[in-house]
Amino acid sequence: MRRALIVLAVLVGQMMLGQGLLAGPAGADRGIDQAPGRVALIGVPGLHWNDLTPSDTPNLWELAEASAVGSLSVRTVGNVTCPYDGWLTVSAGTRSAVGYGCGAPPRPEAAGTGAVIPDYRYLVDVAGQRNAGTLGESLKAAGRCSIAIGPGAALALADRQGAVAGYHASPLQVTTADLEKCPMVAMDVDDLVLPYLTGDRLPKVPDQLAPAERRDALRLADAKAGALLSVLPAGTTVLLAGLSDHGSVPHLRVAALREPGAEGRLLGAASTRREDISILPDVTSTVLTELGVPVPSTVVGVPMRVGEPLRVGEQGATFERLARADATAQTMRSAKGPYFTALAVLQVGFYVAAFLLLRRRKTLSWVRGAAVALAALPVTSFLVNLLPWSTHLELFGGMLAWWAAITTLALAGPWRRRPLGPLAVVAGVTALTLAGDLLTGTTLQLNSFMGYSAEQGARYFGLGNIPFALLATGTLLVTTVIAHRWPGKVGLAAIVGLGTFAMVLGGSGMGSDFGGVIAFVPGIAVTALILSGKRVSLLKLGAFCVAGGVIVMGFAWLNYLRPPAEQTHLGRFVGQVLTGEAFDVIWRKLQAMLGTLLNPNLMPIVIAAVAFLVYAILRPEQASAGVVPAAFEHSPALRAGLIGTLVSGVVGMLVNDSGAAVLSMALALAVPLLLATGIGAMARAPESVPGVGEKLAGVTK
Repeated sequence: MRRALIVLAVLVGQMMLGQGLLAGPAGADRGIDQAPGRVALIGVPGLHWNDLTPSDTPNLWELAEASAVGSLSVRTVGNVTCPYDGWLTVSAGTRSAVGYGCGAPPRPEAAGTGAVIPDYRYLVDVAGQRNAGTLGESLKAAGRCSIAIGPGAALALADRQGAVAGYHASPLQVTTADLEKCPMVAMDVDDLVLPYLTGDRLPKVPDQLAPAERRDALRLADAKAGALLSVLPAGTTVLLAGLSDHGSVPHLRVAALREPGAEGRLLGAASTRREDISILPDVTSTVLTELGVPVPSTVVGVPMRVGEPLRVGEQGATFERLARADATAQTMRSAKGPYFTALAVLQVGFYVAAFLLLRRRKTLSWVRGAAVALAALPVTSFLVNLLPWSTHLELFGGMLAWWAAITTLALAGPWRRRPLGPLAVVAGVTALTLAGDLLTGTTLQLNSFMGYSAEQGARYFGLGNIPFALLATGTLLVTTVIAHRWPGKVGLAAIVGLGTFAMVLGGSGMGSDFGGVIAFVPGIAVTALILSGKRVSLLKLGAFCVAGGVIVMGFAWLNYLRPPAEQTHLGRFVGQVLTGEAFDVIWRKLQAMLGTLLNPNLMPIVIAAVAFLVYAILRPEQASAGVVPAAFEHSPALRAGLIGTLVSGVVGMLVNDSGAAVLSMALALAVPLLLATGIGAMARAPESVPGVGEKLAGVTK
């Protein structure tokens, strides 16, 4: 056992030190040692990839064809991003919000050849945006003059006093000679988004304009962009960004970078570890880097990176691919609410039906089958991404096929006669799917019900909170099966070894999951202690949670020591601790966690599963015909694994912003498999519950 722990410690250390090996896709990164250039930032709030056509937007289409192209996730603080918040985020280099309403940036007030943003101190003193003005201040400190065209551009380039040295209301007022004097120009093309604003606020509907009205607005925006493009000095790097949403639903927006060698390539960033997705703060970092200006440590974005050349003829198809990426995200988004509602109904309905059927000792084989099928459902939301899909029919059809395959595998193989057989299959498939996804770049969690989607902007790579719950639960259950088969040192080594391996996958650079490590460590430790016959006290439990915190801060510190462009949010959190910004982050996550406790889809699963489990343990004959005690009697290791799962789920609920989602998914996987195991155990020893033998005869047939 001691040797196993030593080997494991070496493995953990190696993975911690090497966590940056999978930091992101290969590409052409920019550094501040390159020769300073000229940059034009053209922000078109609300711009989709499917807006660009040769007929309606010839100038933007030509620009995109000559650029590296990708999707831009524009989320800032809220669910949707208004133009004001989008431009403010570019100014600050970190996700920012004005704190009231959501609409267009304020009109600047003329001040000589420049302008001043009215009531700029509000952003710092009231809205708490201490980083506002970072871009403008950095340019001024480096001696790089800038020209702003339009309100949003003025906000982005303003210094910490809200002043911008050069300002014009229209690109028609600017000449090539003017632009040659300053290496930086930014333009707010607000013609597309202004028709959507109602009372200077985004509407509470997805699309307020009819298609014909949107095309008219696009033509105006294209003409304004073309006016600037026609007077740009030769060799200017052009960055096109769709900086905001246009309604009540978030979307992926346009990102395009025109510079020598960029044409015919994808545009992504290390911040997302995606070859075709970047985030708003990346715009700030890209502009500064292109100009040869050091990027302040408060900027959370990284320079966008140009990927490998596309094959001949793929450029037009790439535009369609990027438009389809948003359509796929919208398909998932539109079905996510009904999916979780259906999942909650199935979970609660199962416990009610199981309670009634088990009390009457009827159709127990069907209860077992339903329990296994219910536990197999969550992992299908990841496996479906191994198949091509874009419509609801393809999405749910693929999930149904995986669901049937896993359920059949669990119930039809020779292991079905073993009480722990179906549990081992379902938990094993779940854990292996997520571990494999972490090792191969987390392609299965993106655009999945249980994972995340880029347009929501919560996460783009690594281990999400719900996937953590499923990985931790699946791992603990599988290792307890091993401990059941090989009790003693071998079983303990499996729990500690495989559990720690999964924890490192989730907490290192591959998973970048902060709260998951804090929750996983006590789950592993409690399971191992119970199996070894030792008592678990509140003091020990608290110590395990602290140990988890220390371990994850170790991951974070090592990540912080890497170059800023290679840091994940773990390393950036260390920087936020050092700058005093961490409290704001923790407070936002705490508020999000508390909000989940009232979620109508998640909490019913928690309440129903916990109530059934507690009642089944306290009143076994009344609640479950002794199924739960039978499972524990058959496998004490399973009891230890279930307790470890509950500890991990509860701690995970408290330390993650997803809150109740963590515990609900842990229970959704563990409790049905516990019941299936108990029924299987009773089928092998029906005499343990008088009068049940004949009802269980079909369970193992």
